[in-house]
Amino acid sequence: VSQSRYQQYKGTKRSVLVLHVSGEEKGLLGSEWYSDHPVYPLNTTVCDLNIDMIGRIDPEHKDSNYVYLIGSDKLSTDLHKISEQCNQDYTKLVLDYTFNSPDDPNRFYYRSDHYNFARKGVPVLFFYDGMLKSDYHQPTDDIDKINWPLFEKRARMIFHTAWEMANRNDMLKRDKPLPTGTR
Repeated sequence: VSQSRYQQYKGTKRSVLVLHVSGEEKGLLGSEWYSDHPVYPLNTTVCDLNIDMIGRIDPEHKDSNYVYLIGSDKLSTDLHKISEQCNQDYTKLVLDYTFNSPDDPNRFYYRSDHYNFARKGVPVLFFYDGMLKSDYHQPTDDIDKINWPLFEKRARMIFHTAWEMANRNDMLKRDKPLPTGTR
């Protein structure tokens, strides 16, 4: 895709809300509050892209050129295809859906901030690096452990996915039911 694609817009067709929520570890409190009291109606919210811990490499992952994706196929058949196409066009990361499985014992689909949007019917996509072991929530989780080139590549994929969402002519199809399960 050429530069001209971006030059044709003087911004995006839709608003983009960057939402920094807190209280995830205490029960998804910030995202729950926002999803119950949204600034913009959730029925016109195209999607929620949740970004949490995207700068490190899971020591159990065999390929360092990856990102875990969770939820893209759960509420919309469009979102999954779009994220895969953005990856193919711009970053060529290995998209790992290990934690997206309904059988995943970690239950990340239900345990991170995107879930409060999903429970309200908003399609979600959670980008994650898989760092559950080593320093997760520990004082040793320092910035010097971030793999900056990989962080940039993952951030670029997220940007292009967000850009696509903000410039689509149509809303994403909301054609799949919320998976059963609880937080």
